[in-house]
Amino acid sequence: MAVMANNKDAKNSMDTSKYVRYTSEQVEALERVYSECPKPSSLRRQQLIRECPILSNIEPKQIKVWFQNRRCREKQRKEASRLQTVNRKLTAMNKLLMEENDRLQKQVSQLVYENGYMRQQLQNASVAATDTSCESVVTSGQHQHNPTPQHPPRDASPAGLLSIAEETLAEFLSKAKGAAVDWVQMPGMKPGPDSIGIVAISNTCNGVAARACGLVGLDPTKVAEILKDRPSWLRDCRCLDVLTAFPTGNGGTIELLYMQTYAATTLASARDFWTLRYTTVLEDGSLVVCERSLSGTQGGPSIPPVQHFVRAEMLPSGYLIQPCEGGGSIIRIVDHMDLEPWSVPEVLRPLYESSTVLAQKMTIAALRRLRQIAQEATGEVVFGWGRQPAVLRTFSQRLSRGFNEAVNGFTDDGWSLMGSDGVEDVTIAINSSPNKHFASQVNASNGLTTLGGGILCAKASMLLQNVPPALLVRFLREHRSEWADSNIDAYSAAALKASPYSVPGSRAGGFSGSQVILPLAHTVEHEEFLEVIKLEGHGLTQEEAVLSRDMFLLQLCSGIDENAAGACAELVFAPIDESFADDAPLLPSGFRVIPLESRTDGSGGPNRTLDLASALEVGSAGTRTSGDSGANSNLRSVLTIAFQFTYESHLRENVAAMARQYVRSVVASVQRVAMALAPSRLSPHVGPRPPPGTPEALTLARWICQSYRLHIGVDLFRADCEASESVLKLLWHHSDAIMCCSVKSLPVFTFANQAGLDMLETTLVALQDISLDKILDENGRKSFFTDYGQIMQQGYAYLPAGICLSSMGRPASYDRAIAWKVLNDEESTHCIVFMFMNWSFM
Repeated sequence: MAVMANNKDAKNSMDTSKYVRYTSEQVEALERVYSECPKPSSLRRQQLIRECPILSNIEPKQIKVWFQNRRCREKQRKEASRLQTVNRKLTAMNKLLMEENDRLQKQVSQLVYENGYMRQQLQNASVAATDTSCESVVTSGQHQHNPTPQHPPRDASPAGLLSIAEETLAEFLSKAKGAAVDWVQMPGMKPGPDSIGIVAISNTCNGVAARACGLVGLDPTKVAEILKDRPSWLRDCRCLDVLTAFPTGNGGTIELLYMQTYAATTLASARDFWTLRYTTVLEDGSLVVCERSLSGTQGGPSIPPVQHFVRAEMLPSGYLIQPCEGGGSIIRIVDHMDLEPWSVPEVLRPLYESSTVLAQKMTIAALRRLRQIAQEATGEVVFGWGRQPAVLRTFSQRLSRGFNEAVNGFTDDGWSLMGSDGVEDVTIAINSSPNKHFASQVNASNGLTTLGGGILCAKASMLLQNVPPALLVRFLREHRSEWADSNIDAYSAAALKASPYSVPGSRAGGFSGSQVILPLAHTVEHEEFLEVIKLEGHGLTQEEAVLSRDMFLLQLCSGIDENAAGACAELVFAPIDESFADDAPLLPSGFRVIPLESRTDGSGGPNRTLDLASALEVGSAGTRTSGDSGANSNLRSVLTIAFQFTYESHLRENVAAMARQYVRSVVASVQRVAMALAPSRLSPHVGPRPPPGTPEALTLARWICQSYRLHIGVDLFRADCEASESVLKLLWHHSDAIMCCSVKSLPVFTFANQAGLDMLETTLVALQDISLDKILDENGRKSFFTDYGQIMQQGYAYLPAGICLSSMGRPASYDRAIAWKVLNDEESTHCIVFMFMNWSFM
């Protein structure tokens, strides 16, 4: 009995030490510490017990357990919240898909009915061939048509405008719910819980039209407020003026708007719109914002044409915003426009006749802005450099707006054209009123507004063939040294200094070509990047010591997803100083590449790299099939380049000559890069090396595999892969990063498979500009040079785990690496191959 009692006491003692009941004061004290430090160290817990007498009766181990449990509860709470959010998204998406399915079923039924009717008409027509009386009946029936409804004339009175508004509302709701327009799913858009929404376009309507449905985590009023502020999210919107606004008797609002939009290139005129916007609430609580152009057919007030603008027409469009159970809103967007394509050169008309382009530039842009703001409000988006999201969005808008202003050069902003030098390939525009040009973005004390001269813009447009815009812009972003001039960069940076830089000329030495990309922000879907570019080692002379050796650019890059049909790709940048103030003056320059036709083939994925990927489909003789060679033959795009410079009055002609020559050199560089990036073989001399897919590339793949088997004793691939073409495919698609390096005093890379190019974040054309010492860290370099003798004598060596740096400066870790010597058919050393296993970006 005594033993049992002792055991019972021991058990009670153990339970007492294991389970502790905390008082409300103790929990409050622990919560205060948890809010400051969720995972305190042992010393911090002991200090907490000493500083809080109410915790003195609790052991440090129990304090540790409380924090563990508290972190676990916090993790569970976040996971439950995330699952609830996903469930709401899936529920709303399911509702949208069911509605879309119902619409499609009705459309199928209508098509079946029309098909039966047409069959009957054809049968009647065959019978009527021998019956003249029936022929007359059939013929008269075939020519019947519904007359276009004629609206009674309406004036500019509130009653007349309300009549137009109600008509606009009815037509918009019919489009938003899937009727009135034949919608088809936009290429490349797949609905799902993480997608932007359900996006559809119309290829049969008058003008261009796009429709989107999606779920956003904002209330309807906030959604309407954001979307009505079109200049804040539509990059093409120059201005939106509300000329008249008045309430309606049903609680709605009617507004008369005048909007101007930028032209995308220097080859076309800008557009403007004169519209009526109607905001109201439906009986089911949905908020509607609908809009249409005011023209002679609808009646109402009118305004005269504006010089340098083409009046476009907005057909009934708008937003249907429904509150969603559990928070958020379900939104339906319809954009329907007639952009007057007759007014642009024929080569550019696809840009104004494509519903896909409208969807990318306007419809999807609206959904992305709503989603971005919703995630910023929840704290899900992380931004660098301690900047608030609104400030970073403002930087992006200013870069885009400044570039659009440079491309368009409106006279009311102070722009005027300079005379040419006899060749019309480059247009020079000057703005002698920089105070007016920068009034909205800089203070009068900033350097750009105190110039004795003004701003000069050199711009040009050109047609590109067979080059995906995303691939070209990505290359220009990653390899600035291929097209940029360091002296011009230094001149642009000098505008931010107290003493202007002299007009640059040719000089020895200079830029080393090294750039470091410092990420600043990106949108939710990574379709747009805001970053700071650090250009290192300009090699300035002592007389130029007023400038920093390192130069900084604020850069905006967008549209680099090759699968985004109809998307415009842009690279816009502006020099900044080290302070990088929120109100820093920006003078943007850059590139814009716009596809003129949507891609119809799916061969070019986002990771397609230059020539090798297409060469993987070659025949045994290394030649393309006729279908493959023509797959991208119709891929056309228009490239617009605009570079802005400051000048002093007495140096205007010199700066103009410099700018004109610089843009011509950039155009030549871009043409050279475009030829190298084009999938088709325009010339046998394109690129510094024979294209992969030729016998040279197949032979290299065979040498790599044979040398691996010779030195290590096992096959790199399966033994049943004997054809050299299969070996090349297997090498290209291998999951580990495989790279060939030359055997020189300064080894450089000569070949890499897809994983290797992804690891280095480069392309085959630029691969040969990367040396081995640039990607290895200090430990990696030491290990390689230590094992170099073993590689040359024994034929291979195993390298320990380490870190590599990509061409963009991003660190990538790998578990281990193998280096082996590649022998050619004469058994002499051809190169060294590195295979980095299980690599990933850190």
